[in-house]
Amino acid sequence: MCSRVRARWGVAALGCTGLLCAVLGAVMIVTLPSIVKQQVYKNVRIDPSSLSFGMWKEIPVPFYLSIYFFDVINPKEILQGKKPEVQERGPYVYREFRHKSNITFNGNDTVSFLEYRSFQFQPDRSSGSESDYIVMPNILVLGASVMMEKKPMALKLLMTLAFSTLGERAFMNRTVADIMWGYEDPLVNVINKYFPSMFPVKGKFGLFAGLNNSDSGLFTVFTGVKDFSRVHLVDKWNGLSKVNFWHSDQCNMINGTSGQMWAPFMTPESSLEFYSPEACRSMKLIYQEEGMFEGIPTFRFKAPSTLFASGADYPPNEGFCPCLKSGIQNISTCRFNAPLFLSHPHFYNADPVLADAVLGLHPNETEHSLFLDIHPLTGIPMNCSVKLQLSLYIKSIKGIGQTAQIEPVVLPLLWFEERGAMEGETLHTFYIQLVLLPKVLHYAQYVLLALGCVLLFISVVYQIRSQEKCYLFWSSSKKGSQDKEAMQAYSESLMTPAPKGTVLQEARL
Repeated sequence: MCSRVRARWGVAALGCTGLLCAVLGAVMIVTLPSIVKQQVYKNVRIDPSSLSFGMWKEIPVPFYLSIYFFDVINPKEILQGKKPEVQERGPYVYREFRHKSNITFNGNDTVSFLEYRSFQFQPDRSSGSESDYIVMPNILVLGASVMMEKKPMALKLLMTLAFSTLGERAFMNRTVADIMWGYEDPLVNVINKYFPSMFPVKGKFGLFAGLNNSDSGLFTVFTGVKDFSRVHLVDKWNGLSKVNFWHSDQCNMINGTSGQMWAPFMTPESSLEFYSPEACRSMKLIYQEEGMFEGIPTFRFKAPSTLFASGADYPPNEGFCPCLKSGIQNISTCRFNAPLFLSHPHFYNADPVLADAVLGLHPNETEHSLFLDIHPLTGIPMNCSVKLQLSLYIKSIKGIGQTAQIEPVVLPLLWFEERGAMEGETLHTFYIQLVLLPKVLHYAQYVLLALGCVLLFISVVYQIRSQEKCYLFWSSSKKGSQDKEAMQAYSESLMTPAPKGTVLQEARL
């Protein structure tokens, strides 16, 4: 009797457990997506209490800036009108450190900040040292010459005299450190003395001198605390809602983010937009493919072929023109009117005429395209490689003897890659909290539902079988009692004497 009671209580407990698991699994299936979404909203917005705030403030991902110079092999022949020939040198690699300062939360759901950068040379990652000498176009001479092309002849002759007096030539042979971080040049002092508004550099002149230990401008971006649909989008840069470098409102717009994080819940239809102070414009990357980075699912975004296309090939880019050729962007309007151009390395994705005009260029997608791998659930970059090339337009200018017989050509100066990938403890924490845990919860909901159904099924089957046994027991018990009574009545009839008359009646028969 006790064993039967215990069995019944065990079956009841089993059924209750199964029902609880099934209900819990069903509830998780219904509510888990919204819970995950709310957690992502909470942790990717720009708020001191969010999981990603520390990552946003002090970027833990190690960034490296790799510089590849185009060493000019035949400078004398170029002055005679021959085709330039270059040899790629590098990479010269620098560790890039970034941190945000002057972080100010505003009342309109925005935050303002300055992001400072500094660079430290990495000899172990480099193919050469900062003391290596590179032959390059003298940007001050050849750039200024093109800028003076339409000036009066007397002024150009005066410039020729100034170049000669100062010992300036069309090409220079300087160290990597000089080209990167600046060198003393008497021409800079002369220009600043007689043309004070022409050139903003007051001290050393270097291609990256203005980037080291400096900020990239005052960004004001939306935090997403009050309106999550605008999280990370740039509201203003240096107090401006649009720039004035270009010739159309569309090209002057400041679109997208500051280039560090994007809105979560991306799809293949999503695009990456960001404003680049160095390029003086907003850029848009498009979805390419799904991938994995250290076990984390990613979407890869790349630059479209129209990024630096001319207005003739891609009408929305008309505001960036005048354009020499498709595939290079004239940035003179935001670089002191110097004839500088931005493009992909080795003129990848540009008009083939540009690469054919310079010996030693070999454009290809694998080495020269840029990409960003983004975790689509959070919008946080996992792995990125941004590659751009800086070139100088040079030509012979009548009246300026230093330009001799140079044929018009867009001559590459250098190309650089900014690369960063999440690693170490940051990657481990990200994987556990934003990949592994959601995945465990995702499978747990179905496991609970299945387990609950199995337990319920077992308890129901046990109950059904128990009822069948009870029915058989009571049925057999009732049938046995009736037979026993019939046998007892028959026995008693045999033991009882027969009444008188019965024998006579039998005798008569």
